[in-house]
Amino acid sequence: MSSLLYIKASPRGPRSHSLAVAEAFLEEYLTLHPQDALITQDLFAMDLPPFDGLRLNAKYNILHGEPHNTAEQAAWQEVEALIRVFKGADKYVLATPMWNFSIPYRLKQYLDLIVQPTLTFGYSAEQGYFGLVTGKPLFIAAARGGQYPPGTPAAAADFQVPYLEFIFRFMGFTDIRVIKVEPTLEGGPEVAKAQREAAMAQARELARSF
Repeated sequence: MSSLLYIKASPRGPRSHSLAVAEAFLEEYLTLHPQDALITQDLFAMDLPPFDGLRLNAKYNILHGEPHNTAEQAAWQEVEALIRVFKGADKYVLATPMWNFSIPYRLKQYLDLIVQPTLTFGYSAEQGYFGLVTGKPLFIAAARGGQYPPGTPAAAADFQVPYLEFIFRFMGFTDIRVIKVEPTLEGGPEVAKAQREAAMAQARELARSF
């Protein structure tokens, strides 16, 4: 039995294109793998701890080999608990829209909390930085109001998918599969509906080999 972590980074519920695609994927996947466990983290419903001064100090203590004080240690334990859930999964599904050409602030907060030295990445003088979350697949359902085709001027404004691929690779992921739902706004509602349905069909197909 495998565990699958579903990270929801949209607050729009059934109106969300990214959630619709991710949940089409999950429906197909769980039909094929009914024994697997699904863990859902709704980032807009969770009480995520702030990545504030205490936690930042604790991170730099680790980087510099220094001890935590009592307050830093208590704050860092919340970070470690979140990372235990993240690292405990065998497979991952992330649903996220593009906000202002990038990602929602709650997803950025989550990533700032889990991308931590000695826990999700390491460093050595010989290797440089290396990921510690390895051998696990990730599916990203990414919705965008416009279109950002590779090799076009618009692609330079895409700070959503390239960033997500980079930061997950930084943590050690190599099997990253992305389905983009675009455009969800600029083409009007009929285009958005057609793109959503096509992406959902593609997601169901992808789930069969995940």
